[in-house]
Amino acid sequence: MKITECSLRLAGVVLMVATQLGTDAAAETVETVLYNGKIVTVDPAFSYFEAVAMGGGKIVAVGSNADILGRAGPSTRKINLQGRTVVPGFADNHLHGAGGGPGVDLSRVRTLQELLDAIALRVKQSRPGELIITNSDWHEAQLKEQRLPLRRDLDKVAPSNPVVVVRGGHEYILNSAALEKWRITPETPVPPGGLISRYEDGELNGELVDAAKRLVKLPPPPVKNQVEKIQEQKQEYEKLHAAGLTTVRHPGAPIEQYRLLQEMKKRGLLTMRVNFLVSLREAKTAQDVAGTVSSWGVMPDEGDEWLRIGGIKLGVDGGFEGGWMRKPYAEPWGKNGTYFGLQTVPADVYTTVVKELARLNWRVATHAVGDAAIDQVLKAYEEVHRQFPLEDKRWVIEHAFMTQRDQFDLIKKLGVLISAQNHLYLAGPSLAKYWGRERTNWMTPLRAMLDSRIPVSGGTDAAVIPYVPLWVIYHFVTRDTITGGVFGPEQRITRQEALRLVTINNAYLNFEEKIKGSIEPGKLADLVVLSGDVMTCPENEIDDLSVLMTLVGGKMVYQDPEWTNVEAADASN
Repeated sequence: MKITECSLRLAGVVLMVATQLGTDAAAETVETVLYNGKIVTVDPAFSYFEAVAMGGGKIVAVGSNADILGRAGPSTRKINLQGRTVVPGFADNHLHGAGGGPGVDLSRVRTLQELLDAIALRVKQSRPGELIITNSDWHEAQLKEQRLPLRRDLDKVAPSNPVVVVRGGHEYILNSAALEKWRITPETPVPPGGLISRYEDGELNGELVDAAKRLVKLPPPPVKNQVEKIQEQKQEYEKLHAAGLTTVRHPGAPIEQYRLLQEMKKRGLLTMRVNFLVSLREAKTAQDVAGTVSSWGVMPDEGDEWLRIGGIKLGVDGGFEGGWMRKPYAEPWGKNGTYFGLQTVPADVYTTVVKELARLNWRVATHAVGDAAIDQVLKAYEEVHRQFPLEDKRWVIEHAFMTQRDQFDLIKKLGVLISAQNHLYLAGPSLAKYWGRERTNWMTPLRAMLDSRIPVSGGTDAAVIPYVPLWVIYHFVTRDTITGGVFGPEQRITRQEALRLVTINNAYLNFEEKIKGSIEPGKLADLVVLSGDVMTCPENEIDDLSVLMTLVGGKMVYQDPEWTNVEAADASN
């Protein structure tokens, strides 16, 4: 590995600054040293070093092997990286959960028949008439056929058991027994903001989108005591640590989930840094908003480096199949030019809600997929801005798939941030069917946004998309997809930009850029050791890199079992 003379000079400057700032003895105590590697700092100069020292939960210094090893004491743990690459801890700006659970697991199926076989096996294991539900962490684009399993498909393997196939967060697909169970017929009124789909012959195909999902009342999850809930959450974070995640932003969860995380933090069990957006779904008036928010008993932005309230999550349109567009969907989805997607909240109601949240000093993050939905959000944000200026408030649009160039100036004027995810990586071919290839090539136009100096952060929307941050980097660098090839190559970004998306840009999203997101003295010691160099390896190998170690606050929260000998060999040095 080549360390430039410039980098070494920078190392000396950083070490000098670290010494000048090191008035806190605990922060200057070197507990752990990683050396003989490539430290990708993601600082403003994107500096590289050979080693990093940590202590008191923070970065003490970065520099050459000689400089950093010279700071080690007799009790310092030394880890020889053997040329491995270290990057700041990964963050995910929109992570609901790691996926999995008791439903039928469809995450690994790759053909429609494999999907149906998985459901058929659960039918065989179930009682006659017993309800069967799948997990949500899959997408039809992962299937060879690249289409949904519809009612008639499901009926072949489950003629008597009601089946609800949960697809992402916006859609259910029911078989005939399930439609009968909930009395859904061709005459059932379509709820506003919803869609009940049909076959070409006019019969129901079992697909219920967005508000139409409310016609189905799934049984509540099994009641768990607090110990069980905490254990489940710990196991989920362990999965995420293994992918290199040290910070997650939970986008729109109930206040009860925040209380659970508070209890975990109180007990010293929280190993993941969490930014928490509280969900606000049913409020329609200013009085509704004020009453609901008051009932939570929390303050805007309350918390610390471990657990912080990041705002309130709203939504104005659907997902892949319901994003609200300026132009109709591609045929046949466009229904002869009449289907534009779903506006899930009327503009006047939405504007009333965000104005009241601004009055109460709450930050807002709004789910908006289509360009028409983004128009609605920006118009409301602009109305708020006239009364409660939004500069430096960092209000957010979540997803922003179809942000258009004519929206860029207003986004910049209002200081709006874009929370982008790699949905295209998994769903590209399906989205092209919905919207046409030209629109899908433009989807999530990061090159255009970054060139226009719009602040963008990166994530996955797990469990809708797998929670692997290296996949985020790979996709935005290549614009490649799992099954559909490259979409919109002109929107590719550089590796530096992609790494910033899932590190320092996420910290900026959460007003935390001064304490994390880069490997600099005084910042939190959240680091990831990778099996290879994400900055120089062949592009097609980025998503195959593995995480060898994850540290949060200098403490190891994950280590690859096959890499244990490296630390053991150097522990006595």
